[in-house]
Amino acid sequence: MAQRSRPLSPHLSIYRFTLTMTMSIVHRATGIALYGGTLLLALWLVAAAFGGAPFDVINALYGSWFGQLVLFGFTWVLFHHMLGGVRHFIWDFTQAMDPAGRELIVRIQLGASIALTLIVWAIFVWFK
Repeated sequence: MAQRSRPLSPHLSIYRFTLTMTMSIVHRATGIALYGGTLLLALWLVAAAFGGAPFDVINALYGSWFGQLVLFGFTWVLFHHMLGGVRHFIWDFTQAMDPAGRELIVRIQLGASIALTLIVWAIFVWFK
């Protein structure tokens, strides 16, 4: 039986790694991270339902420097993933599909997710 030459998949070295590719990977990762953040929210709600001591323990945990760091990250993940969905919604209408448009909309998504996270934390946590 003669062996046929099969086409090979293009290797990653052929492609230039772009910001759009990176944000695609980050969008998937933030989707996964949202599961963890949702579990933290559910844990807080369950502790509130039990009242008293369990709620105080969870509030102390979330109020620690590590808990605040995790919640800050969850806030960024939430905004970044949401804006990634908006970006894909815009692409569904075949807008910003050229290379310059894709790069611009990804930069806007990244900047807006950082800005919205800082604004929300400034209003509700740092300067309440």
